[in-house]
Amino acid sequence: MRLSQMLFVTLRDDPADAEIPSHKLLLRAGYIRRIGSGLYAYLPLMWRVLQKVSQIVREEMNATGAQECLLPQLQPADLWKESGRWDTYTKAEGIMFSLIDRREQQLGLGPTHEEVITAIARDMIRSYRQLPLNLYQIQTKFRDEIRPRFGLMRGREFIMKDAYSFHADEASLKETYQDMYKAYSNILRRSGLAFRAVEADSGAIGGSGSTEFMVLAEAGEDEVFYTEDGKYAANVEKAVSLPIDTETSRFTTYEKRDTPGTETIEKVCQLLNCSPTQLVKNVLYQTAYDNGITVLVLVSIRGDQEVNEVKLQNELTKLAPEYGAKTIISLNVPNVEAQQAWTAKSLPLGYIAPDIADEYIKANKQIHPKFLRLVDQTAVDLKNFVTGANEAGYHVVGANWGEQFKLPERVVDIRKSRPGDRAIHNPEQTLESARGIEAGHIFQLGTKYSQAMGATYTNEQGEEKPLFMGCFGVGVSRLAQAAVEQSYDKDGIIWPVAIAPYHAIITIPNIKDAQQIEIAQKLYTELNQAGIETLLDDRDERAGVKFKDADLIGIPYRIVTGRAIANGKVEVVERATRNSQEIVIEEVTTTLHKWITAATQVKN
Repeated sequence: MRLSQMLFVTLRDDPADAEIPSHKLLLRAGYIRRIGSGLYAYLPLMWRVLQKVSQIVREEMNATGAQECLLPQLQPADLWKESGRWDTYTKAEGIMFSLIDRREQQLGLGPTHEEVITAIARDMIRSYRQLPLNLYQIQTKFRDEIRPRFGLMRGREFIMKDAYSFHADEASLKETYQDMYKAYSNILRRSGLAFRAVEADSGAIGGSGSTEFMVLAEAGEDEVFYTEDGKYAANVEKAVSLPIDTETSRFTTYEKRDTPGTETIEKVCQLLNCSPTQLVKNVLYQTAYDNGITVLVLVSIRGDQEVNEVKLQNELTKLAPEYGAKTIISLNVPNVEAQQAWTAKSLPLGYIAPDIADEYIKANKQIHPKFLRLVDQTAVDLKNFVTGANEAGYHVVGANWGEQFKLPERVVDIRKSRPGDRAIHNPEQTLESARGIEAGHIFQLGTKYSQAMGATYTNEQGEEKPLFMGCFGVGVSRLAQAAVEQSYDKDGIIWPVAIAPYHAIITIPNIKDAQQIEIAQKLYTELNQAGIETLLDDRDERAGVKFKDADLIGIPYRIVTGRAIANGKVEVVERATRNSQEIVIEEVTTTLHKWITAATQVKN
């Protein structure tokens, strides 16, 4: 393609609404254009990148025996109500665009397609002989983000590959899960990206096990923990570890202490001259279930630890049936206004003890009359600890479980891991931290959807059994931007060769020099015919402008038909390294072919 004939407009300054480098560079380099909040047009250069990524995805998926299809973006609400996720997606998370058509039917714009594919399987899969089966699509998805940001990273419309597998049993599901693990690793390697596969939380998708594929980048929204021995990696929501050891309490007898103005851990420890590892803090949460019942949750945890709210939400979701519900609509620390709806009397905030009385809860049909009391494992073994006294301005010291306080029946792991924590698999290993961008996520769904929606098959014994399912997603548009976030410099984008929109760009420094034009056009034709995708910058612009634009858009190799042509050579500059060398014109095609082949070869 000739740049003079292309929709090609670059910006010299960073757009005001762009926050991270990749977002700024894609806008400046003319790859994308903002149309509305979280909505972007993929311009010609970007579309070529997305096609490259999609092709890699297709090849790796097809190699596993998966079959491509295309599912509708508009989905009937009834399917989502069958699975029990309609309220989760429209009310709790609120990420689904929902609408009512002219027939007064509720519809949703699909953020994901578990319900649709399960309905298809329910109608079409009858026998174990049809299994296993893996169907995938590359499709536009939609999320009603509260605050769209970072360009294609967190938009309201995005391109995604999702696959859904069906199996007769869990063993078969795990085989496909491992196949997908390998395929996803290949996709990221072939795309030229540094990544880490980590244990992850399944979130609203559900299921027993899941792995995220994180592209490592400083601007990544997610924190990843890993050990140097390579035997453990997890995202912050899922990570488990051993906290630092507890200091021995200096208190040996139980007593109540006057501690005015000590609503924080730091203040009470300073006043009592104690370590936060000797303290039990009690954090109050308010959770609303999908049947309208609100439950007040009291979490007791060691004073130096933080509650992992994703882990807490998972624990509360497991308990939903006990309250006659299916799922959680919201989870938060109630502010003063929220407390007024259920408190019978003023709470001693900052001084709450593990045994705060249920009488603080006002009688109300929509409010469960008792606190749900959870204790994190970090607080269970504390001896002679410090905690609140259920009275403003007072704490107790030298307290023990089974003596002054009853240990809550539900012991859970809901602490947030931290860098420096000891690894569970080997306490000599410590957790290290990195930032990452989630580019892929694979799930073992099990029978979550098939049971809810009645998707069954007949086994060899003639018995009707629920299908086991897997779910496997790659963010195609997100992966493309993640590549930029991982690889750029002060002058612009540095595309990995495999997903760059073009392999090479020929720059004509002087458009009025007939010899420069002749050699450039000859190379342009020859390279493209050899399968080396090449741009020709034949614009009537100064050489400096052309060089800047070539650096900005990040084409891997720049060929300059400048002064070197007098010696039968051209200058070839590698974008990633800035290495420059003069190559005989007749050898340019074979040289570039060799470089491109080497750069796109997958290294396991």
